[in-house]
Amino acid sequence: MQAAAPSIAVIAAALLAAAPLAAQTVSQEQAEATARAALEAAPVFDGHNDTPGQLRSRYANQINDLDFVSTLDGADPEGTGRPMHTDLNRLKEGKVGAQFWSVYVPHNDDEPAAVQQTIEQIDVTKRLIARYPGALRYAETADAVENAMREGRIASLLGMEGGYSIGSSLAVLRQFHAMGARYMTLTHNSNTPWADAATDNPKHNGLTDFGKDVVREMNRIGMLVDLSHVSEKVMHDALDVAKVPVIFSHSGARGVTDHPRNVPDSVLARLPENGGVVMVVALPRFINEELRQWDARRAGEIARLKVVHLGNPAAAAAALEKWLAANPEPKSPIGDVADHIDHIRKVAGIEHIGIGADYDGMPSGPVGMEDVSGYPRLFVELARRGYSQAELEMIASRNILRVMRAAEAYSASVAGEPPIETLISKPAPAE
Repeated sequence: MQAAAPSIAVIAAALLAAAPLAAQTVSQEQAEATARAALEAAPVFDGHNDTPGQLRSRYANQINDLDFVSTLDGADPEGTGRPMHTDLNRLKEGKVGAQFWSVYVPHNDDEPAAVQQTIEQIDVTKRLIARYPGALRYAETADAVENAMREGRIASLLGMEGGYSIGSSLAVLRQFHAMGARYMTLTHNSNTPWADAATDNPKHNGLTDFGKDVVREMNRIGMLVDLSHVSEKVMHDALDVAKVPVIFSHSGARGVTDHPRNVPDSVLARLPENGGVVMVVALPRFINEELRQWDARRAGEIARLKVVHLGNPAAAAAALEKWLAANPEPKSPIGDVADHIDHIRKVAGIEHIGIGADYDGMPSGPVGMEDVSGYPRLFVELARRGYSQAELEMIASRNILRVMRAAEAYSASVAGEPPIETLISKPAPAE
């Protein structure tokens, strides 16, 4: 018996599903309704916010008198002319339901000093959370995150940025986890003694044997492995070792903007097997190729003018001002963020996308998304491109919650395994 021909409605539905997102027509009103419903059901769980670093640089961690309800008129000791990107008012406007606060400290070859500074950043972040119990709730697990969201409070988690903060010690790593750190970015902009950074000259050809043990121990204790900032080789080495999904707490797609801080397609293609999530960054220089190229031209012009006006820095500065007037800095729109999400969806799939904007770790976000209040406008743009409510919910928070649960489940399954031990320096004999 010959099968019945598919109906016109079935064919149309199939064509619509196969069509590129940009080809789907969604009205502004529909897009706003879809985004609003998605963020009501699944508020934004952002992977990386540098407010703790601002507390250190602007306030020297003296926050007893800080008004975090609104920071628009806060301290600006470096004279940037820019307020912080984050406060309770704007987090609420941005539909943020959970936040990884970055307990970042600058790269420091004096690792013991970095350990101390990281402890100080954990302390100030916990004190900030405790000061606003009606708005913030400290969280260490996926269940605690979801409970906070149901209560209308912002789940507040700790993420370490830069592996030098553990002082090349698995014991210190374990103690930071005990203090509440739930992810660690293996490097920042510079290499650690055991891992290569994306923006430094390679030293280790990826992860050293100790670096691989760091990944294994993070898996064992339930700390997420964050591969933002690391070299492509470290990304692959970590994926080779990891038993649970990894995260990129604030990265874009290198297939859209060829910045070394972004994730190459070779790594994106491995995420379905690993289960990991790229939490897409909003830092304009990582997501806008025109701006990246403009930076290169500007750097070249500065170098040229130094030679042309050798010994006359005032003339070089004046000439640079003229060049800047004739070559204004490009602007990055919200669509740039959406373009990176589109690309990651194409290569890795919708299950592997999150949001990690990097607010308060950059001068400004894209136009229309300058601070934490702008997330809803991004989700409207995605809905306008044809993303469904269910897909927007996955991007907003469901994907990263799945990753957290996977890490927690794996850690529970190996609870009987002993910690990985490494040799430590023996104290000098007493004289």
